[in-house]
Amino acid sequence: MTYIDIHGLKIDEALHRFIINEVMPGVGLSEQQIFQGLSRVVTSLADENHALLNKRAELQGMIDAWHRKRKHDYSMDEYQAFLRTIGYLEADASDFTIETTDVDDEVARIAGPQLVVPVKNARYAINAANARWGSLYDALYGTDAMDNTTTRQNGFDTARAARVVNAAKSRLDEILPLEEGSHHDVNRYYFGNGKLCAVLANGDIANLFDERQYVGYSGEPLHPDELLFRNNGLHIALVFDENHPIGAKDRANICDIVLESAITTIQDCEDSVAAVDANDKIDCYRNWLGLMKGDLSATVDKGDVAIERHLNGDKTYIDAVGNTICAKARSLMFVRNVGLHMFTDMVLTEDGSNAPEGLIDGFITTLIGLHDVKGNSAYRNSDHGSIYIVKPKLHGSQEVDFACRTFDLIESALGLQQHTIKMGLMDEERRTSANLKQCIYAARQRIVFVNTGFLDRTGDEIHTSMEAGAFLPKDAMKKTPWIHAYESRNVDIALACGFRNRAQIGKGMWPKPDQMADMMREKSAHPKAGATCAWVPSPTAATLHALHYHWIDVKDVQRDMLAHPQDDSGLDALLTVPVLRKPLAADAIREEIDNNIQGILGYVSRWIDQGIGCSKVPDIHNVGLMEDRATLRISSQYLCNWLHHGLCTENDIRDAIGRMAKVVDQQNASDTSYLPLLPDIGNIVHRPALHAALELIIYGKDVVNGYTEPTLHRRRRECKSQLIRQAA
Repeated sequence: MTYIDIHGLKIDEALHRFIINEVMPGVGLSEQQIFQGLSRVVTSLADENHALLNKRAELQGMIDAWHRKRKHDYSMDEYQAFLRTIGYLEADASDFTIETTDVDDEVARIAGPQLVVPVKNARYAINAANARWGSLYDALYGTDAMDNTTTRQNGFDTARAARVVNAAKSRLDEILPLEEGSHHDVNRYYFGNGKLCAVLANGDIANLFDERQYVGYSGEPLHPDELLFRNNGLHIALVFDENHPIGAKDRANICDIVLESAITTIQDCEDSVAAVDANDKIDCYRNWLGLMKGDLSATVDKGDVAIERHLNGDKTYIDAVGNTICAKARSLMFVRNVGLHMFTDMVLTEDGSNAPEGLIDGFITTLIGLHDVKGNSAYRNSDHGSIYIVKPKLHGSQEVDFACRTFDLIESALGLQQHTIKMGLMDEERRTSANLKQCIYAARQRIVFVNTGFLDRTGDEIHTSMEAGAFLPKDAMKKTPWIHAYESRNVDIALACGFRNRAQIGKGMWPKPDQMADMMREKSAHPKAGATCAWVPSPTAATLHALHYHWIDVKDVQRDMLAHPQDDSGLDALLTVPVLRKPLAADAIREEIDNNIQGILGYVSRWIDQGIGCSKVPDIHNVGLMEDRATLRISSQYLCNWLHHGLCTENDIRDAIGRMAKVVDQQNASDTSYLPLLPDIGNIVHRPALHAALELIIYGKDVVNGYTEPTLHRRRRECKSQLIRQAA
């Protein structure tokens, strides 16, 4: 690598060139101001970043020693007293209300689906940003959500299309009921005499049951192109076209029903990307820049036709009193930075050490966000001039405070008003969920969401309590008290801290992108629990999940919850370690090992060999699951725990790798870019993907917090070096 020496730092030449040539024009800052600011952030905070990681290790060492001495022989009172003595459990915070200002409605007031997408992939990033709106017709036609089946005849299935239209209009009757009749029986819609009018088949004219739901029209009022409605804060558009194949057959010429879907999107630089060096990271930053400047594009091949994808432009309507109103066409976008435990050689400190990557992420993604703040884009992300950054994998309020002071320094260096940067806090580490109120207090002037991350939270549960005993099988672990306590405390504490109408309360991912009928049955639990957003695996899933927020008014749910607050007795359940209390049968142990090994191999083979950080990976039963580093952390820590407590041996793990490699190879046989695992099973050390899988399990106990990134990054770089040598 070639470095530029500037203001006490060594900056990778490609990163320096990217900042100077692509990011700097238009932000109103000189080269000296930018790199002097970056140097100030890194040199001021790098030592504290290291100290906070050392504190994690110190606490983990004390917890390990305590569990080794006691195993199961302790009471919850004893355990909590110990955790308070060492500072793992913090002093209770007094009641307070968060103070964040200049928060966009998409975050503060609108409840709806949220996407998380690898920003390194421009096409995915654009698709997610454009997923603010989605076709209900397409979502029902293309998935099993309507009738538990996706079976269709070759070509366009007219019978299925008719069922889709029927099902969608039934949804209209639920969401936008008429005073009389049904949307099934409407021959024509128009706006007249200050009202939305629906002409029924019998000639009667029906109005909306709740006229406040009508928002506006586009085209001509008596023959509209579109009609816009709103329910529970979310918009619905009826689209008319008598020349469209669907519209021509519809009695009211409706060709589509379009739902406001992904209200917010997290453009991810962390768990869903494989960014292991400066070139990879610049790809992430470049796409974030394109999103903030509004000029990101991507070419998509559709058979023999190349389609250029861009960000969608806003749409305008005329409201009931004749005013022009704008409907935003894009999700409001957050960017997720990496955690404190990540370090990068794209910036070196004065002593030649790798700089904390989270500091670099925070500075550069904010610098890029200046383009939106200064209005350099045709498409504004934040109408309030805010920059939204998600901070993952923070442990306790001291680290949250560190993140806030990092943002203070970045804002000062870039000439931004204090608290321009808004923080999304991932409640995904045990020390944070146990001290959530204190963490929110530390970020009370910046915080705009808390989001449960069940997968990473489970991985940290295992690592933190590694010495307490062998953990229950994964399916059994999902039924233990700590998980319910974790999910419910997230909502209860956030509401008590004033999040209602001020900030998001989020829930985690639906992992099965092909099973939308199951999602529709199960994911209503999230808005019913008071969550204002929840993660879904695709734009199509966002459109379907949006129906839940039409059926369930989250504001009403939250109001009822505030009227009947819960006590904090859930802390006992939260800290109850889900360990085995009785032996497992040998076949159950083997089945669990195979299940975890198959998942690990399916994921690392793509991550290491192809640089794919998140994808749909078949499980051992060939069910496609959305996998990222969080799922890998669970599986690897789980097997590490069983290995440590003697439920299996290293030979058992190696044997399972051999068996499951065959399964994974078969599952990926149609992928021309996939590198088969089996030829290298006997020489595991020379195959980076296989070596990574084994290393994550054998040495996972000794890696900071059980994170997978150190191993994945090292092995991916090794693989890239091998590919370069082979090409030469």
